[in-house]
Amino acid sequence: MLLVAWLAFLIGTPLYAWTQTIRIEAMPDGERPADQPGTLWVLIGSDSRDDLSEEEKAELSTGDSEGQRTDTIMLLYRPTFGDPALISVPRDSWVEIPGHGNNKINAAFAIGGAPLLVETIEHNTGLRVDHFGEIGFSGFAGMVDAVGGIEICPEDAIEDPKAGLDIEAGCQEADGATALGYVRTRYEDPTGDLGRTARQREVLGKIARKVVSPLTLINPLRWWGVNMAAAGSFGVDEDAGPFGIGLLGAALLGTTGDGLTLIVPISDPDYRTSGGASAVLWDDEQAQVMFEAIADGDTAELEQFKE
Repeated sequence: MLLVAWLAFLIGTPLYAWTQTIRIEAMPDGERPADQPGTLWVLIGSDSRDDLSEEEKAELSTGDSEGQRTDTIMLLYRPTFGDPALISVPRDSWVEIPGHGNNKINAAFAIGGAPLLVETIEHNTGLRVDHFGEIGFSGFAGMVDAVGGIEICPEDAIEDPKAGLDIEAGCQEADGATALGYVRTRYEDPTGDLGRTARQREVLGKIARKVVSPLTLINPLRWWGVNMAAAGSFGVDEDAGPFGIGLLGAALLGTTGDGLTLIVPISDPDYRTSGGASAVLWDDEQAQVMFEAIADGDTAELEQFKE
């Protein structure tokens, strides 16, 4: 009876959490690319402060910027066969935003929310987005705290007041606020946004591994906390279901270690726009090779893009 009760708790907790998950109208109207084999998610980290108290803003060092932008944009592709791939899209990528001319890709989210961001990604990649997921500042920090923190291993000490980060070089345990600063910092990184995308993929993988660790599964408080932290902070499109979320988690786990964690090929990380701003310019030829491999459902072709 105890075993049955425990299994019911393990299964029932995420199902209950699913009923609390935020739903987002994310898919654009109008003509869209054809479906490709497998499933393609757009995952973003929003820097909206609207749901944060003044105390939380201070604790997480978020500042008081109004509106919404994307600190993180990733594509997670789970093929029908083969290894999943997690691909960072630099938020400063200089792309065409349908109906709004050329701009940094994170402007699409600021202008038109999730639907315009999805449309922009589809327009510039030729791929069809199946699902959309969004997490905010507090949600990210809450997930890290829910799994008991994660280990980060910066090669150099980082002090970035804008991100609320002051850490030494070397491996160390990070709580939610520190992990958030670690994935947000870029002004103290000589590689700027490109270095930040690498840290974002690193931390996401470490969260995924701790979520499915035996310690999480045998600790009822931790299992409950992880599921409820995700439910209260992670929003998904209206067509996503609990089974699809489970496959999303499995795909994320599959990209850890020696998995496929990539970045859209870059030709110029400091491209100067007509207005004089610095942006990230894709390598159109290599990016097309990457996107065509996904369109064909063949992630083996993506090995050449591993960092």
